[in-house]
This record gives sequence, C-alpha cells and structure tokens, in this order.
Amino acid sequence: PYTEWYLNSWAIEGSPTEAHHAEMYGPDVLKPGTFANNCLIARRLAERGVRMIQLYHRAWDHHGGIVDGMKSAALDVDQATAALIRDLKQRGMLEDTLILWGGEFGRTPTAETTGPAAGRDHNQEGFTMWLAGGGVKGGFRYGSTDDYGYYAAEDKVHIHDLHATILDLMGL
Repeated sequence: PYTEWYLNSWAIEGSPTEAHHAEMYGPDVLKPGTFANNCLIARRLAERGVRMIQLYHRAWDHHGGIVDGMKSAALDVDQATAALIRDLKQRGMLEDTLILWGGEFGRTPTAETTGPAAGRDHNQEGFTMWLAGGGVKGGFRYGSTDDYGYYAAEDKVHIHDLHATILDLMGL
C-alpha cells in the first residue's frame, strides 16, 4: 500500500543502515512489516519529530496454541523492543520519548483448554502495562494481583488514572 511505501521511503530510504542494526534489532530488522523493522522505523520517525507513533504485534492474542504462539511472539518483540529502548537512550532521545507497552486486556492465569490447543482468555480484572522513558522512574513497580494472578489486589489503578499519568508525562 501507498502508506507503507511512503513511510518506508521517508524513514528508511536515504538513511544509512548501520551493520549493527541486524545484531541490535534482530535478523528481521530490514524485512518490511516485521516488528523489528517497525521498531527501527519508529526510532527514525521519532528522530524526524513525529510526536505519536504506535506499534503493535498482530499475533499476541493467544486463545489457542499458546505454547508455540508465545515463543514466536516473544522472539519477534523482545530483542526489537529492547533495541528500540537502548537505541533511543544511546541517542539521548529516551528522556523525551514515552514508551507504553500493553494491551487491551490482561490474560487469565489458566489455560482455556489443555494440549496443543491451549490458550488463555481475556482478563479485565488484572493486567500488566509498562512504561519507559519520558520521565518515568526506571525499575518502579506499582500494584499487584492476587496469588493466582487473576484479580488486581494491591494498589489498583483505574484506566483513567493511567491515562492521566500518560497525559502528565506528555506535558498535557
């Protein structure tokens, strides 16, 4: 599509691709449409002054096949996400860039079924999000779930409070 071509042309074309990008972001970094490639594009867009960038991984909703699906998804996102944060920090951009990692729901702590088809359902009662950069105190943890990981138990945060925190960190 035109949008993808335009973004790739604007963020990638004419930008030198250092050899260390494949080592840093992962082997798929130069493959359009991969999460690693999107992380590199996000960094380059941020360098060019784009104020809001959203990345998402399409294969994170494991209602079935969680064992293989989670391994594959983690391989896609872990190295690239860490590289994006490290890259922003090395360039002095992390303190001005807020990263929010999360989803629309948490996941139940137990599988819906057993065997290869096992998966986990949505859980609106307790879920994890993390933030980095943009004035967030590194290593800080707030709240916890019950012993089963199902219900938020300690220092619950309403979504409105999360939104207020994000807006505050963005200076709004």
